[in-house]
Amino acid sequence: MAAHAIPILLKTFTAAGDLSSAQYKIMKQSADNTVTTCTGATDLPVGILQNAPSAAGQPAIVMIVGISPVSADAALSVGAQYGTSADGQADAKTVGTDTTEYIIGQVLQASTAAGDHIACTVNCLNPHRAA
Repeated sequence: MAAHAIPILLKTFTAAGDLSSAQYKIMKQSADNTVTTCTGATDLPVGILQNAPSAAGQPAIVMIVGISPVSADAALSVGAQYGTSADGQADAKTVGTDTTEYIIGQVLQASTAAGDHIACTVNCLNPHRAA
């Protein structure tokens, strides 16, 4: 089954650079109304990129709340809580262990390898740490 999207809250930001290979990766704000790919597991995510802007200054559509395809960082199980990896892909988070990392949703569709696009819930209105 292909990953699907059910947008509830989308926002158009400005791309900080070439994000053409970052569609369905987890974004962070890099400046006022500007986004870039998360580059650390402890980054504060703003949402998941829905398009693929190819240059700085282009519109970057980010899903803040909903169900979105997400690029997996590794094999992920259904029901796993996830946040960002160091390259903006979905990474499983363990409550009580990954205490400095944010949880932004739950896996709805399992992945078998890094780079798989899987359906996940996303809620970046008020992400919480896995404490």
